[in-house]
This record gives sequence, structure tokens and C-alpha cells, in this order.
Amino acid sequence: MSYLKLSLVAAVAAVVGLFFAFDAQHYLTLDYLQAQREAFQALSAEQPVLTLGAFFLLYVAVTGLSLPGAAVMTLAAGALFGLVTGTILVSFASTAGATLAFLVARLLFRETVQQRFGQSLKRINEGVEKDGAFYLFGLRLVPVFPFFVINLVMALTPMRTWTFFWVSQLGMLPGTIVYVNAGTQLGQLESVSGLLSPTLIASFVLLGIFPLLARKALQAIQAGKVYRGWDRPRRFDRDLVVIGGGSAGLVSAVIGSTVRAKVTLAEKGRMGGDCLNTGCVPSKTFIRSTRLVHQIHHAERYGVRSAECDFQFSDIMDRVQRVIRQIEPHDSPERFRSMGVDVRQSAARIVSPWKVEIDGETLTTRHIIVATGARPRVPPLSGIETVDYHTTDSIWSLREQPKHLIVIGGGPIGTELSQAFARLGTRVTQLEPSERIMRREDEDASRHIMERLATEGVDIRTHSRAVGVRQDAHGIKHLRVATADGEETIPCDQLLIAVGRKPNTEGFGLEALGIPTTATGTIEVNEYLQTRYPNIYAIGDVAGPYQFTHAASHQAWHATVNALFGAFRRFPVSYKALPWTTFTDPEVARVGLNQQEAEAQGIPYELTTYDLAGLDRAVAEGADEGFVQVLTVPGKDRILGCTIVGEHAGELISEYVTAMRHGLGLNKILATIHVYPTMAEANKFAAAEWKKAHAPETVLRWLGRYHAWRRGERGGV
Repeated sequence: MSYLKLSLVAAVAAVVGLFFAFDAQHYLTLDYLQAQREAFQALSAEQPVLTLGAFFLLYVAVTGLSLPGAAVMTLAAGALFGLVTGTILVSFASTAGATLAFLVARLLFRETVQQRFGQSLKRINEGVEKDGAFYLFGLRLVPVFPFFVINLVMALTPMRTWTFFWVSQLGMLPGTIVYVNAGTQLGQLESVSGLLSPTLIASFVLLGIFPLLARKALQAIQAGKVYRGWDRPRRFDRDLVVIGGGSAGLVSAVIGSTVRAKVTLAEKGRMGGDCLNTGCVPSKTFIRSTRLVHQIHHAERYGVRSAECDFQFSDIMDRVQRVIRQIEPHDSPERFRSMGVDVRQSAARIVSPWKVEIDGETLTTRHIIVATGARPRVPPLSGIETVDYHTTDSIWSLREQPKHLIVIGGGPIGTELSQAFARLGTRVTQLEPSERIMRREDEDASRHIMERLATEGVDIRTHSRAVGVRQDAHGIKHLRVATADGEETIPCDQLLIAVGRKPNTEGFGLEALGIPTTATGTIEVNEYLQTRYPNIYAIGDVAGPYQFTHAASHQAWHATVNALFGAFRRFPVSYKALPWTTFTDPEVARVGLNQQEAEAQGIPYELTTYDLAGLDRAVAEGADEGFVQVLTVPGKDRILGCTIVGEHAGELISEYVTAMRHGLGLNKILATIHVYPTMAEANKFAAAEWKKAHAPETVLRWLGRYHAWRRGERGGV
């Protein structure tokens, strides 16, 4: 702490200490004020300017140092100076004192708090920057929280000092008038509790409505600006029009129809979107088949001397399509029509905030949900337009197994498919520009998967970036790769680009409405998933920040409920306990913070690790490779995050998701009965590791002595 801060702390502590040491609070009580009222009034009449100035400075000091007595001084202002003068005096003095306390708290604490908890406070900071004036106004208007607490909390946020000053001035004014007016009747009051009369209570209840009315008025003003130039229909054909029939759109449509809203769903492509047709379903089906091939090739691990595996690549890819067809009815137009959804298998275009054009028909709707998904991102490689390459969308059309496959991208999808193709005997080269694949995971998890893939034959090239490609007359691709040592050319017969997905934001009217997008290309939405127009929402891959099916469903519930019932209550979307899994073998699953994120955000944590080599079921399954890592608050069992590397990690992580979602700690997991022998016991044993590290050694030593005494041994208690 700097010399200035230390000096300030010492000065404040000294003044506060003297205040209590000399029992100065005795002079700021209702009894003392009533006893000295006539003397004070006489002094005020003789020396009005001096009395006003002294009172002002004393009030600033009391509020600035958060000393008790401000309420009594407010009453005194009414008794001594009357309603008008007393109100003006207290209004400016209280604001000056509050601002002084604000500045002192900001100087002493803000930098430290923001450095340590900056990421946790990110949402609060954004809210204050956007609507801080209204938050403060509401807090000032209704004295539910002590004013000194408000001063301290606001000092830790990005709120500007001038904003704090004038909002405090306005927000405290109504309450000041009420208290000063009560002070003018001081002779009739017997205690401060007398202020809590039915009339005054009713006044504060009415004051409490003011922030809500002000906020509604602001929303109306903002909406008026946004919707200016657009004609709002007098009646609507639909309650909700959903654009996009992927995971997000389907969930929104079924929720809307379930609550008897009139819903239209428009999808120009295949129902089910990316997840069913090109993403989750085909990839996990393919991974399952390749895993079986791998297990057969390593049958000796399971006590089987030899096993043969005769497969055709085309048969495996045919199975992928069969599984898609088997699941397809779950997302079919017929199923959703049977649930009351008006399904249109056509392109949709937003022509106004309340109008959507589908097949030449214009539907008016109260709300619109954009769920148009994303498509594979293709990097600007030199010559890429002249080459036959695959993305994660088109790879499922292959019927001939690649001899040499180059995978561009070290993320989850690229890593999953690199391992899967290698297990079928394809030579796989995986390129990643950074120092390791799966960069969003902790280094120990990432390195674990890298080592596993290397043992299975995947040639992982880190610090390698594709810069260009050409295709010769025989169909062979020649990929130019920039490495740490220069540039090299790698030939292959198939090229898979897996560097992420680009949100679909073009071609359906967003541009005409001026709906902005973010730096990452997603549609800009607020915490309620609203776009620039409050009645238009965006969810799923097109909105981000996560491109997972379960994240899309999570957003769909919030957007639909907010759209249809937002007049009564709105629900901000939270990603606090959002899990995800990379379906390599072993799987990598996580929820909440991992080590690298906690360290980057300056969040202190305690790490507990349990190795699956000690889990009976894992040993029996031949799946004892991996670990459970749990981050907790230092000294406490509250879970900050968890990473699991191991078989069925995607299922095991659910227990930690539930715990984080509902505020359960490791002690609760430890106390939960888990079936033996199961993989889920790993969660209990991880909790047990934490418990062992926090065993009360002093208590245990005394218990040992107690038991020795009970046994009659010397040295007992």
C-alpha cells in the first residue's frame, strides 16, 4: 500500500477513534437534540451564517466518515432551519459527504478489488457502465441498504464521480424532504422509531415505485428511438416466429407451442441443423465405430489373445447416415406440426421488427427469434478456391478412406476426428499454430491427449500454420505450412479444415434493420438475449458465446420465456455452470474455471486431484487413464470448476454441474452414496482427497489420546 493510502487510512482511523473515545455520538441523539433545541435555535438566530456553515461541515464529516447520527442531524435541520432551508442544506451536505466517502473508498480499495476479482465483477461493471445511474437512483430513493454501504460498493465500480454526485443528489432528495419535514415536527417525536408511522411508511413505498417507473419510462424512450420509422401492426398473426430449425430454434418453437402461443418455425435447409446432420450425431457415431475397431485391435488388453476386425470404410460411413435417419424423426416437420408448430420449410426474411416474409407471405409477429446457426470457417489460404477440401460439414460424404489426411485445426472437433481417422489406419497429420492442441483446456489435460494421440499414430505439428495449397493432376493436395523453422510442403490425398464455425448473419434481413454484430461475428445481444430491437432475440451459434447444442437449448428457454412473458418477469441467461466435453478417448470434460483461467483472472484457488488409476471400476474396464481435478475456494469446499480426463468424463461431469448450479460443495458430494463399482465413484474419491487435505489434525490428535485413555494406555488424556 502506498504512503498516501496509509496516511489516509491512519487519518480516518484516528478521527473515527476520537469520535467514539470522547463519546461524541452522545451529541447526535434525538434526546440531546430535543434537550438543546431552544439553545440551537437561539444560536441560529444570532449567527445564521456561522450556524449554517458549521452544520454543513459537520454533516459532511459525519456522512463522509460513515459515522452514526446522520438521521438525527437531518431531523435537526428541519427543526433549526425549516423545511426549505433544511432540505437544501442537508441535500448538498449529504451528497458532498457521500461523494467524499466514495472517493476515499475508491482510492483505498478499487484497484485491489478489481485486480483480484475483476473477472467475477465483469458483469457488474458492464451493468454499471450501462445502467449504473438507474441502479444508484433506485438505491438512493429507497433506503433499504445503509448509505455508507452504497458509497463503498459504487466506489469499486467504473461509475464516474460526477454521475455518482448528481444521481445521489436527485435520489436522496425525496427521502431528505420526508425526514426534514419530520424534523420540523420534532417536538412531537419521542423516538426515531416514531418516524415509522403509517404515513411515512406509505411515502417510502411510493418512493420505491419511482425507480421502476423511471426505468419503464427510459425503456419506452429507448424503444421509441429504435422503432422510429417502423409501423407497428395493430394486430399480429403470430406470437412468435422462429428462424432456424436447429437445436436452438426447435427448443424455442416447442416451448412456445407448449404454452399455447401461436408459433411459426422457418427452416430453409434440413431440420435438426448442424447437430443432427453434420455435427454431434454423425461425429459421435463415427467415433463409436472407430473406437470399436481400436478395441478389437488391442484385444489383448482385455484378456483376449487375438481378435480380427474386418471393416470397410464405406460401411462405417453408411452407419453414420443410418443413425442420422434413425434420429431424424425426432426433429421432423411432422413431429413439430403435431405439437402445434406451424413449420415452414422455406427461407425467411425479416422485413420489419414485426414482419417476417416466408414464401411470399408476410406474417406479422409480436416477437422474432433468430436461430440461424453457423457454418464452417475457412481460412484465407492461398489457392484454397482451386482445391477439393472437406470441412466438418462435408466430411461425412466420404466413401473412400483417406490414405493421408491433414487436419487443419487443433480444437475439439479437429482433435476428435484426427484420433478417429487414425484408428482406422489413415495416416493423420494435425496442424496447430500454437504450442499445443485444445488450448482452452488446462495444459495437463491437453498434453495428456496429445501424448495419447501420438501413441496412436497422429502426427501433431504444433507451431505450424497452413498458408497455401495446390492440387496436382492426380488429385494430390500439397499444403504449404509455415513452421518455427521456416516453410515446408506436405502432400495428402484429403484435407479437412476444422478451425471453428462462422455465424450465419447474412441473407435474412438483419442488415436492413441495422442489427449490430460483435467482433467475433455473432449477433450482439444483451443478458436477456435481446438484439437492438427488444422484441427480436438471437440464440444458439449465431449469438454465441458458446457453440454447443446444450448451450443453444439453454438460451432457447431464456429467449422464449423472456419474449412471451417478459412483461411480467425476465430471466438473464447465465453460463456459470455450463459444461462441455471433447469426445476423444479418453474424454475431456469440464465445467466452471480451470487452472489457466483462474490464474489469468487472478482468482485464488485450491487444486485437488484424483488419479483414475486408483478407481476399481476404471481398472476393471481397462480405463484407468486420466484424472479428476477440482478447483475450490482456498480453505473451503465451494467448487469453482472441475476438469475430468477419462472414460465417460462427459457423464461424470454432470455431478459437478449440479453441485455448482445449486451451490453444493465437495462435502455434499462426499456424503452422497455412490454405487460400487462405478466410474462415478471418482467424484466421491476426489471429494475425499479434498477432505483429507483439510483434516483437523489437532482434533484428531486429541481423539487419538482419548481412545488411548479408553483402552487404558499410558499417555492418554
